[in-house]
Amino acid sequence: MIKLLKNWLLVLLLLAGGCSTPVPTPPIDPASLAALVWPKAPEQARIRYLQSVAGAQDWGIERTWLQRLGDALMGTSAQQFVRPSAVAEAAGVLYVADPGAQSLWILDRPNKRVTQLKEIGGAALVSPVALALRADGAVFVADTALAKVFLLGRDGTLLREFATQGLERPAALAWSEAARRLYVLDSKRHRITVFDGNGALLRHMGESGRGPGQFNHPTHMALAADGTLLVTDALNFRIQALSQRGDFLWKFGHQGNGSGDFAAPKGVAVDANGHYYVVDALFDVVQIFDQSGQLLLAFGERGEQPGQLTLPRGLFISAEDKVYVADAYNQRVQVFQGVIATAKEPTK
Repeated sequence: MIKLLKNWLLVLLLLAGGCSTPVPTPPIDPASLAALVWPKAPEQARIRYLQSVAGAQDWGIERTWLQRLGDALMGTSAQQFVRPSAVAEAAGVLYVADPGAQSLWILDRPNKRVTQLKEIGGAALVSPVALALRADGAVFVADTALAKVFLLGRDGTLLREFATQGLERPAALAWSEAARRLYVLDSKRHRITVFDGNGALLRHMGESGRGPGQFNHPTHMALAADGTLLVTDALNFRIQALSQRGDFLWKFGHQGNGSGDFAAPKGVAVDANGHYYVVDALFDVVQIFDQSGQLLLAFGERGEQPGQLTLPRGLFISAEDKVYVADAYNQRVQVFQGVIATAKEPTK
């Protein structure tokens, strides 16, 4: 009887409060959010803050009051990111690899559906850290602890598994739609492993070292529209560009603590106009370069407010040049609109 009364009391409290889910981002007035641009006035704004996403509600997917009531009665916590490491988006579907929650999140706004995958094909996820999208909405996810890569449908169903071909620490993924090739960056083996669309091993590219085409614990990777592979060669403190055959093309970057230097380079991506974005986890910024390594702009700073970052990791740029940053230790994904295409002069 006492337990029943407690449950009804909880129901009344929830209904009185609207069953709301707390939002971790401190409130800021809309005018201040609209003013979050880089660089600051009087220079022309080239990057604009759009929003922070800490969970499904921020992505526009509301749970019904009955679902929220059931969560409260069952003691289920709010569906919030814990330590997002990688992010991707297409057609309103947001994919987040979250090793803190040992989960892959699929926030499908068009269908108002939230999927939190904690296991795939009977295997519990341990450290999902990397994503790559196919044009049909299927998603590749890599788990470094399991040493596996999974291919999932848009609804999270398992389509294929890449596991047995000598992967040790798959840390980054890139998918070439034109070539039907999956590129898996193996941080521990300092190389890229290439699979065809059916999961067959084709070849390995790269080795340990400091020379062109060699790597020292690489961590992130992206595929440019022209087919160039971009690799964050983390402990060599540089970005390397390779052809899809593995030929070295060019590089930029070096270790340092000034503008345009790298301390802990992580996520890398390229926008529609050929500008290269690199997350630095220790500087808590995203730096934008041209191919020669000339710094064009940096945005972000250390902190918890919108537009600020704490140990950011993954980076994704959509077809609309929206920049998604996995702001890992602020437990959110931040979204910016990139308009760097009009930049003529470097801005520091």
